[in-house]
Amino acid sequence: MAGHSKFKNIMHRKGAQDKKRSNLFSKLSREITVAAKMGTPDVDMNPRLRLAVNTAKGQSMPKDNIQRAIDKATAGDDENYEEVRYEGYGPGGSAIIVETLTDNRNRTATAVRTAFAKNGGNLGTAGSVAHGFERLGYIEYRAEAGGEDTVLEAAMEAGAEDIQSSEDGHEIWTSGDELHEVATALEKVLGEPATVKLAWKPNLTVDLDAKDAAVLLRLIDTLDDDDDVQNVSGNYEISDEVMGQLDD
Repeated sequence: MAGHSKFKNIMHRKGAQDKKRSNLFSKLSREITVAAKMGTPDVDMNPRLRLAVNTAKGQSMPKDNIQRAIDKATAGDDENYEEVRYEGYGPGGSAIIVETLTDNRNRTATAVRTAFAKNGGNLGTAGSVAHGFERLGYIEYRAEAGGEDTVLEAAMEAGAEDIQSSEDGHEIWTSGDELHEVATALEKVLGEPATVKLAWKPNLTVDLDAKDAAVLLRLIDTLDDDDDVQNVSGNYEISDEVMGQLDD
């Protein structure tokens, strides 16, 4: 795979920012609680909860934290979150999708709009960029899970639709409906994945130069820092050469 995908950039930066781990765990806990509330607290009977728990495990979230988040859903707490998606444009013509879980729409909308405005972007209307993406299942394995041929064979056997490998790891795409089945089959061969989730895959990507990339990554960091923001997706590519300039 040429260059760095949006996921690799985000994972790269998250790995270097351990101070954000508590914030990440908080977001994962919120998703687990919401998923358990919307369905049943039984992981085997609730696909969304199963996905949330698998994602949390991929981020090394302790089992006790996961169980507390599930228990919170059955404790009758007063917190009620709703899912709100924002779409906008970032530097260099990039398209950005921001998924949130919020108990205050006004607060979240203001924070997201401000983040875009202060970091070279513009918040758009609902549907303004989503048409350029597909909602698919995404599974990530780190490089040590196996070589490219091994992962490719396992992914094809499991029914995956697209596999991209690099020295950083392996990205596997499948239909959203088949995500659990494909992930389960892969786990038997490759072990636990680093990430299992539903994600937005762009139909076309845009390459960013160092100037636009620096501003875009600042935008994503700002959004990631917001407690209400669960996921940030985009259609950008940042080459190894540009990433090297940013790291200097």
